[in-house]
Amino acid sequence: MDKLTLLGLVIGLTGIMSGQILEGGDLSILFQLAAFLIVLGGTLGAVMVQCPTKVFVTAIKMGRWAFVTPPISSRESIRHLVNLSALARKEGILALEGRMNMVSDPFLKKGIQLLVDGTSGENIREILDVDIHSWEQLRWQSARVWEAAAGYSPTIGIIGAVLGLMHVMQNLSEPSKLGSGIAVAFVATIYGVAFANLLFLPVANKLKSILMEQAHMQEMVVDGLVGIANGDNPRMIEARLQSYII
Repeated sequence: MDKLTLLGLVIGLTGIMSGQILEGGDLSILFQLAAFLIVLGGTLGAVMVQCPTKVFVTAIKMGRWAFVTPPISSRESIRHLVNLSALARKEGILALEGRMNMVSDPFLKKGIQLLVDGTSGENIREILDVDIHSWEQLRWQSARVWEAAAGYSPTIGIIGAVLGLMHVMQNLSEPSKLGSGIAVAFVATIYGVAFANLLFLPVANKLKSILMEQAHMQEMVVDGLVGIANGDNPRMIEARLQSYII
């Protein structure tokens, strides 16, 4: 669980609610189911119209990364690659075939298969670079779905505010209720701006940061596999891969 994400949300919401109380406002006015449904439903609908099904589904799945970051162990990967290098140097490349069943990462597994098949280091880099590009392209598009939601949300909030004002205008015969009615109408705008700046945009940026880290890790794996294919010394491979750790 990413505690920083939860802490950030709590601090943001607390700041808004505290400001409302300090200004003498009532917290209950901020909780409007109709405004919530208008903003969330409208934003979801707009995003679904914008993107292909595969990108949208991937974006929803990736959303949990902001709260539960996928494990990335650079040092463990380096240790694994160095061990593979030592084995290949001692017993030959074909000895790596027996280790394939122990590898859970499909990207690394494909790389080992290429090694066993006798693929040159240059060709391994070309093939796996295409895999990295395809992997990144889908997930970057999916991260931008959250970014797009941040763009639509405030506008949908304005629509909700206008709908609320229309409802107020229909009840002009009761002037005593106009003030509270207008206040409630603008809650949709608050929801739209709050969703955009406290949730959608931060999640989009966090996903991009995680994707950059994962792509960096895959590039490190490719470098290690190419070193094994070229017959580099395991110590030299380890020293080179250590440079990837920030």
